[in-house]
Amino acid sequence: MQGTEPVAMPVPCDAERIQTACRRANEGTLSADGCAPAAVAMVHLFESEAFMVVPDDGEVRERAEYALDGLPAMLELADCAPISLRERVRSLIWLSGRVHAVPAELERELAVEIAGDHPDSRLLDIGHGYCLLRLHLDNAVIATSAGASAVDAAALSSAEPDPFWEYEGQWLSHLDADHQDLVYRLASKFPEHVQRGRVRPLGLDRFGITFRIETPDADSDVRLAFERPCREVGDLSEALHELVEQ
Repeated sequence: MQGTEPVAMPVPCDAERIQTACRRANEGTLSADGCAPAAVAMVHLFESEAFMVVPDDGEVRERAEYALDGLPAMLELADCAPISLRERVRSLIWLSGRVHAVPAELERELAVEIAGDHPDSRLLDIGHGYCLLRLHLDNAVIATSAGASAVDAAALSSAEPDPFWEYEGQWLSHLDADHQDLVYRLASKFPEHVQRGRVRPLGLDRFGITFRIETPDADSDVRLAFERPCREVGDLSEALHELVEQ
């Protein structure tokens, strides 16, 4: 009898991971040629552009206003777990391209348009000590514990964030604080060699859930795939209980 190839576990693609991480990012750093790094409060990806909320008194904005072709720049973001872990960073992301100033008379209108797709209170700060900058993307890189991968601008612009990006933090915090019984039952599904240590929920997406196992010497991650991709928030609870019953 011929053996069968193992079925690959479904996971978000790298472009989707970047899109999702940008939606959840609370801070970042923009480095442009010849300028001091600028703190980034929010990032919104749209097609091949990254719109960033930054302080309006920075050197990057001033120079970008006079650079007709934009300034070569790189935006660095960290995707962090929403609960307290020994190592919270799940991935690092670098977006490269050329940064441009957004005309002041267009900022508020653009902020309203962004808020329709990506509601964020930090958009209200535009015109009150903060402004918008636009990074025209050439490429992106994402680095995780599994390694680093490059994503071109075309792939990034066609990807969507995970549909549960807004709810992941609430779900993982609730699971960690109030449902340790469910966590322990799911941990019984792990390979035997990673069943010793403190188990914490690390990540959640439509395809599955990932746990971090913390031991005195090292950290290990284990992912459990859902039987089918979730489409709505109500599907998540059902998918988790199906994992327990498997």
